[in-house]
Amino acid sequence: MYYGEIKFCDIANGPGVRTSLFVSGCTHHCQNCFNEMTWDFHYGQPYTQETEDRIVESLMPPYIKGLTILGGEPMEHVNQQGILPLILRVREQLPNKTIWVYSGYTFERDILEKMCKEWDETMKILKNIDVLVDGEFVQDLKNLSLRFRGSSNQRIIDVQKSLETGTTELSPEAEIK
Repeated sequence: MYYGEIKFCDIANGPGVRTSLFVSGCTHHCQNCFNEMTWDFHYGQPYTQETEDRIVESLMPPYIKGLTILGGEPMEHVNQQGILPLILRVREQLPNKTIWVYSGYTFERDILEKMCKEWDETMKILKNIDVLVDGEFVQDLKNLSLRFRGSSNQRIIDVQKSLETGTTELSPEAEIK
């Protein structure tokens, strides 16, 4: 896996101050994507154990609310393989930190119905994250008043509650504009 950038004090991609990892590689190619350079799976730098260590270290201060993983597309299979160890390590070592993942794939159709059946990593990721922001960016639905997403089709999903109830449950963060 490659990554394009790490923001160690990000306030745009989830609540509070966060560390955000922008993975490389995306097959969606959304019109007017804000991060088009990360479509290339080899953009940026290789993700290494040293990279993971830096990310975990950056999450330790109490003022850091959590980790956000976006891209690119974190839910591409090669990226799932790369982010799963990070997610499991953060969940184990820093259980009070929240973990958000942004994906252009839809929660029900793409992730639950397809990816979970094809790849072991997918359900392990879902069981260890708090929020999934799903759906491709759609230029015609762009809305600058939305918090933590770019277009109105994108949803902020409470993953643990959704897995528990068997229905897609929006996070309380979805109500904040």
